[in-house]
Amino acid sequence: MIQATTPSPLARALLPALPCVWLLAALAFALVPAASLGGVQPAGPSPIGVEERLGESIPLDLSFTDEEGRRVLLKELISRPTIIAPVYYRCSNVCNFLQVGLARSLPELKLKPGEDFQVLSISFDETETPHWARNIKRIHMAAMGGKFPEQSWRFLTGELEDIQRLTEAAGYRYQRQGVDFLHPVAVFVVTADGKIVRYLYGTSYLPMDLTLSLMEAAEGRVGPTIRKVVEFCFSYDPANKTYVFNLLRVSGTIVFLTAAGLLTFLVVTGRRKNLH
Repeated sequence: MIQATTPSPLARALLPALPCVWLLAALAFALVPAASLGGVQPAGPSPIGVEERLGESIPLDLSFTDEEGRRVLLKELISRPTIIAPVYYRCSNVCNFLQVGLARSLPELKLKPGEDFQVLSISFDETETPHWARNIKRIHMAAMGGKFPEQSWRFLTGELEDIQRLTEAAGYRYQRQGVDFLHPVAVFVVTADGKIVRYLYGTSYLPMDLTLSLMEAAEGRVGPTIRKVVEFCFSYDPANKTYVFNLLRVSGTIVFLTAAGLLTFLVVTGRRKNLH
């Protein structure tokens, strides 16, 4: 016969503290702004962010200017799976980190650039010129030390109308503030006919993630979004134009999980002792 559960001495000592632990967890979650919670969005479309358009296509008739000053159509460049990085070249913060992340990972891919895939950095600042694109390209090509062919990563600038058509089709929302921009940090991958198959977030990309995305693009298969830890642990600070640590969010999660684990431990160990 199973006797009624009697709390162990450890349980009796810790159980009175559990309400306080749960209260701290609840307060930590309540104090975090809703916009910084992963997967929680304010009502209505946000002026800054990404509204994923998986399975939809970007217009390929858009005209841009490459780093050498040549006018090109997207359909001339996107003839194979393509990684598109919306950036602006004057940005010395997250845009730079994003492209550094690509430059670090692209040479590690087993796929062949120029044949299996292509990369496009496209400025959403209509005031930037090929001079900016050329200088930024030179920096990242030098960083890769000749391990990635120059023609496989193009740097484009464009007119406002073409930029807006592209970013709207991709669900990429940004906002100008003076000479700078508030914008999401993401790249997206399209097929040879411009269909969006995946978004990748953050400023660093695992070669495996890029390879998987490009393979899916080659097959025309839409893949699930790969979200980085940075989206959970960090939020964008528009005042300083940088990512800041979500202390309350992370500490609240730790407290919550610790409390849940402790309660489970007490219940399970108490029942085991009474069963024996």
